[in-house]
Amino acid sequence: MGGSLLRHVRNDLPASLVVFLVALPLCLGIAVACGAPPVSGIIAGVVGGLLVGAASGSPLGVSGPAAGLTAIVATGITELGGFEALLGAVVMAGVVQVALGFLRAGVIAYYFPSSVIKGMLAGIGIIIILKQLPHAMGDDLDPMGDQSFDQPDRMNTFQELVHAAGDPAWGAVLITLACLLLMLAWERPAIQGHPWLRYIPGPLLAVVLGLLMALGFAQVPALAIGPGHYVSLPDLRDPASYALPSFQAIGTGAFWKVAFTIAVVASIETLLCVEAADKLDPHKRNTPANRELFAQGAGNIVSGLLGGLPLTQVIVRSSANIQSGGRTKLAAMLHGLWLLVAVFTIAGLLRMVPLASLAAVLLLVGWKLTKPALFKAMWAQGLPQFLPFILTVTFMAFTNDLLRGVALGLAMAFIHILWKNYKVPFHYDPHRYKPGMPIYIELSEDVTFLNKAGIKRTLAGIPEGARVVIDGKRSMDLDPDVREIIDDFAATCAERNIRLQLMNLPERPGAEAPSEATMLAVPNP
Repeated sequence: MGGSLLRHVRNDLPASLVVFLVALPLCLGIAVACGAPPVSGIIAGVVGGLLVGAASGSPLGVSGPAAGLTAIVATGITELGGFEALLGAVVMAGVVQVALGFLRAGVIAYYFPSSVIKGMLAGIGIIIILKQLPHAMGDDLDPMGDQSFDQPDRMNTFQELVHAAGDPAWGAVLITLACLLLMLAWERPAIQGHPWLRYIPGPLLAVVLGLLMALGFAQVPALAIGPGHYVSLPDLRDPASYALPSFQAIGTGAFWKVAFTIAVVASIETLLCVEAADKLDPHKRNTPANRELFAQGAGNIVSGLLGGLPLTQVIVRSSANIQSGGRTKLAAMLHGLWLLVAVFTIAGLLRMVPLASLAAVLLLVGWKLTKPALFKAMWAQGLPQFLPFILTVTFMAFTNDLLRGVALGLAMAFIHILWKNYKVPFHYDPHRYKPGMPIYIELSEDVTFLNKAGIKRTLAGIPEGARVVIDGKRSMDLDPDVREIIDDFAATCAERNIRLQLMNLPERPGAEAPSEATMLAVPNP
């Protein structure tokens, strides 16, 4: 295993540094947005990298504290009376996730439509852009890791944009533009084709450039960046910064409500991100979903015991990993190691990194997730694919709610399935019908309740005096609701002068067989 991980170390090492630089402010910002100690976000990031990264079967997924759990954690702290009790709920949430892995609940990951997953990725890209633009202009009233629409500073995402544009910090704007230009230039073929320059990640150089520019601007009053526009790293050597879990509330309903809520939401977000990361993977590898639930559950148990926030697989850091050239899970594991080492060894240097340079890195990540080419490609696939996609994107962009956006996309996809089953009769070819010959309806292997409307409409449209054959020879499973529709149709055949032959249909328990007056032996066409 060690040899296979080290095989792509030239790709994974630089990618891990980029993920580390992106993850650090996000871990801190999410903790602040939750109302939790900042160190709890770092602990979750370290556990997500070192433990979950090693246990997971995902080659490119990165785990850590998730913005999608911010509201749940903040509410849980209030309901349980403190952060220590919340940590106890995080531990039990991890136990629940491990149980879900044993129950093979990861199979639900395979039922998310591709159009909805792509819509989720594009929606996250738009959210990243909207949330990072204020930081790019020097407005840091909202914590960098927060992705909620209604922000802790009592402004929503769009109000924050207007506020930032009204009074930009020009030093931050110049740093953002310079970092973006450097990263775009670094992606040119002349650099990427170079034998060793291609292994130096552009985002890492951009962060270094931003740091140097901020130092230079400190001597120019018009461009100087305020003290609040840098990575805010607390003193992690202070024991008072840490908390340990309390299980005193384990006998209360509120405790288990919070634990199960964290477990379910974290599991769904993880499975969504697993599918998304696999789609972004240039090598199209598949992550074992049940193993991922095990890994995430183990991660939450350890994170909670050490005083860390709940964690999930997160698409922003996973996307940064993929876009930086990561090849194996070594990149995710190393990013956790860098978090652990850096906050104790080079904290002073990290506090010199301007948020504008990190905003530039995330802006490029967001742009690559929501390129116009993706919208054109989805439109070209037709409305059945485009509508769930665009609904997911739009809802997420205006609410910053991943789960509800995905749920809306799934609802639209399900409505399309219902419409198809209603509009297209099941195994009925009207072109085979000839006057004097029977209308032949052949049921498929699995006839479910989704076929009810289509079959009912087909049978209702059969003309009076016709001869009808309903053949179930291929059917392995006939839904009782569909069988009831067929029996009801048989009961009305005499009134409509329809001669019906039922072939190879299982008898419905307790149901009377159709009368002989409604049956006619006709040859199987």
